[in-house]
Amino acid sequence: MTIEAFGETAEGETVHRIRIEGGGLTAWFMTWGATLQDLRLEGHEPPLTLGFPDFESYPKHAPYFGQTPGRHANRIANGRFALDGVEYQLDLNENGITHLHGGREGLAKRIWTVKDHGPDFVVFSIVDPDGHSGYPGTLQVEARHELKPGGCLAITYTATTDRPTLVNLAHHSYFNLDGGDTVLDHELMMAADHYLPVDGNLIPTGEIAPVEGTDFDFRQMRPIRREGPDGEPVGYDHNFCLAPDRGPVRTVAMAQSMRSGVAMEVRTGEAGVQFYTGFKISPSVPGLAGKTYGPCAGFCLETQSWPDSPNHPDFAGAVLRPGETRVQHTDYIFMRD
Repeated sequence: MTIEAFGETAEGETVHRIRIEGGGLTAWFMTWGATLQDLRLEGHEPPLTLGFPDFESYPKHAPYFGQTPGRHANRIANGRFALDGVEYQLDLNENGITHLHGGREGLAKRIWTVKDHGPDFVVFSIVDPDGHSGYPGTLQVEARHELKPGGCLAITYTATTDRPTLVNLAHHSYFNLDGGDTVLDHELMMAADHYLPVDGNLIPTGEIAPVEGTDFDFRQMRPIRREGPDGEPVGYDHNFCLAPDRGPVRTVAMAQSMRSGVAMEVRTGEAGVQFYTGFKISPSVPGLAGKTYGPCAGFCLETQSWPDSPNHPDFAGAVLRPGETRVQHTDYIFMRD
């Protein structure tokens, strides 16, 4: 386990990088955004995630590469919600229309404190003050990342609040299991019978739609690639409904590259997973291993509550109240043939 200075924010804050190792994995994390900067699997040379070799590229070019979005990951329509009869207006950081991933100064773009660390784990913490980005309540958050036997990256978020608020944290790595230019030929399975259709702003319409007979049916392992009527690949950036609410940790997804023989299992107790194929990726600077990323260079499986849940009473929600502790746990387990 090593800690080193890795860069400096525009405000002059030092960004540190922490290296941990265990279970056949080696990971590098940054204090900025509690970010997974690089992840490697023993016996497999390419990185498993997208990222940059330097900190300076992240604030300018990263579409949340490996970061921890919050206080509310994903989208909230018009940045508005009501809680206990009180209306709140959040930062409209996506096209001036929607609230995305906690806003312009959300948890993914701030410095976290290293609270604890060891050879195979690191714990980050941060305090999100009352009113920040428009959210009520002072929020205390911890993010524990641990490398466990069997190629397991275990991530646990723990949060408490002093006022009723929204909390929906997520891990936002873009995975690539073979180092190729696209992940569209990876195969994927998700244990979801329904998904949330979206409008032109990627806000859920309110419908909870069955996947059967659609391009959204991943209940059996199949290639990610699907072509629409225009011959272009279907662009996935949708919530897949795993359960009506949080529950026990269980396997919810499997992904694999037939080319490399590397597979990934996702286990979580969360109610939803946002599947994003990275079709908007286009940084102008090289990433890890000197690779320049293009559209669909990585895919995300962001385990979380359902998007825009405060505006849909029948969606798996994100409300947290004083005296409660929100625990969100996800395992990403990597293996090779």
